[in-house]
Amino acid sequence: MNLEEFLRAIPKVELHCHLYGAVRKETFAQLAQTHRAPITPAQIDAYYTRPRRPWPTNNVLRALDDHLVKKPDDLYRITLEYLQDAAAHRVRYAEFFWNPTATVRSGIPYPAAQSALVCAIRDAHVQFGITGRLIPAIDRERGPAAAWEMVQWLTAHRAPEVPGIGIDFNEADHPPELFAEAYNAARRAGLHVTAHAGENGVTWKNIETAIDVLQVERVDHGYTVVDNPALSRRCAESGIVFTVVPTNSFYLRTLADERWALDHPIRKMPALGLRIHPNTDNPTLHKVTPTRAWQMMVEDFGFGLDAIRGFMLNGLDAAWIDASQRAHWRRDWTDEFDTLRAKLGS
Repeated sequence: MNLEEFLRAIPKVELHCHLYGAVRKETFAQLAQTHRAPITPAQIDAYYTRPRRPWPTNNVLRALDDHLVKKPDDLYRITLEYLQDAAAHRVRYAEFFWNPTATVRSGIPYPAAQSALVCAIRDAHVQFGITGRLIPAIDRERGPAAAWEMVQWLTAHRAPEVPGIGIDFNEADHPPELFAEAYNAARRAGLHVTAHAGENGVTWKNIETAIDVLQVERVDHGYTVVDNPALSRRCAESGIVFTVVPTNSFYLRTLADERWALDHPIRKMPALGLRIHPNTDNPTLHKVTPTRAWQMMVEDFGFGLDAIRGFMLNGLDAAWIDASQRAHWRRDWTDEFDTLRAKLGS
């Protein structure tokens, strides 16, 4: 068993993946044709070609919002396909983001949209053996009022497959404190909470605010925490988990080719005592699979297999699952990891 085979075989959780960033290229093209979207084949090729710079990720997400996802069946299809693709890489539990506000404004009522997504989650569990969980995410660019509205939709239509909320899109101009009211409402309703913070070189202050004001249970990205030693120590002591992305486009764009993996904050975070867990973020757009994300942690960032084992357990600790399930998986996955490790290189 070589390293890639080993990393594909180990059991995994995925906690940081955007549904629209996981849409297969052929599905995107078929939806464009079905809905007669004003998107050319050349544009689709550009969307799914990963250039060094710039990165068109948000263009793809907005195109799906504006032109391609028009029916509940569209949501069902892309969800089932994402979970199928993840399961092929031994992801056994996946929490994935979806931005409801744009979906509703494009004509699919929230109850119908959530129902389609949940149906796909349940079918994927039967067909592929993967447990999926949906995280409706606040689109920062829509503003605090839309965030509050989204939380009201979610709390009015509770489902066990929808355990909490997140927040994403342009962080620089929309800091966490603007969304405190929506997060307070979500927590009062018993929902879990996470947030993108400190992603694109944005100040560590947003990470601190997400923890203190939004009271998040984990941080998505969070790289600029390394810029504040006091905050790093505090996060290390609390044990909060950072769901990092080896293919994070900002650092690949802004750091030199020969330096990006050496200078990327991911390399520094465990040395500061911070708990991290690798994820794909936008797998089809970033040209990465769950296996490849974990492989990058070894080959690009230099982490050993003991660290990889710890990252696997960090993911279980950060997952929104009950304590008995967590204890069961920690025991079984550790045994499975160690058994596979013994075959590595043989």
